[in-house]
Amino acid sequence: MVEGLRERKKRQTRQHISDVATGLFMERGFEAVTIAEIAEAAEVSVNTVYNYFPTKEDLFVDREEEVVDRPSRLVRERAAGQSAARAIVEQLRRDIRERHAYVGLTEGYDRFRQVMTESPSLMARLFTIQGKAVNQLGVTLREETAAAPEDPTPEFVAHQLVGLQNAVQRCIMRGLAEGGGVDEVAEDALRKVDVMESLLSDTVLNYAAKNTP
Repeated sequence: MVEGLRERKKRQTRQHISDVATGLFMERGFEAVTIAEIAEAAEVSVNTVYNYFPTKEDLFVDREEEVVDRPSRLVRERAAGQSAARAIVEQLRRDIRERHAYVGLTEGYDRFRQVMTESPSLMARLFTIQGKAVNQLGVTLREETAAAPEDPTPEFVAHQLVGLQNAVQRCIMRGLAEGGGVDEVAEDALRKVDVMESLLSDTVLNYAAKNTP
């Protein structure tokens, strides 16, 4: 579908407000910045900011939908013969090796992490996002396996796989916060992925293997 002029203008306005807000948050911290200050800096009204971002936290986590859906997308797009766990764990390793923003290993992420961890409301939002990712992955696994409504396996597997991701990301955040270099922290994270994968049962590791054509 071709994006119309009105839709493009709305998207550009939303991105502009988000970029301005992010700059202010990085400079002064999340709690110190008000919506009114963001509106003034972005040269829009306060109501316009709220039209695009219902809460202040939405401005900081403007890619929430993408983050929530990512584990599910990896499962939906897994290769033939590949299980859900393999799809997610192998992508996690690639993210670490490529120093991806998803695992907090990109340049400039230290300040982003600091702003987030210093704000109770942002940390609460982070836990909410993680919970949404678990719930969405559970739905996806149920659809992919045609599990019976009374079967709790999809949700339990989703908890383990998203939990593994979250645990690795916390290790990375802690390693960087303690002064570790990016390469050093990345290598340690890869070792931790190996350990965590070894602790998964065969049932989880092979769950929802995609049928070959």
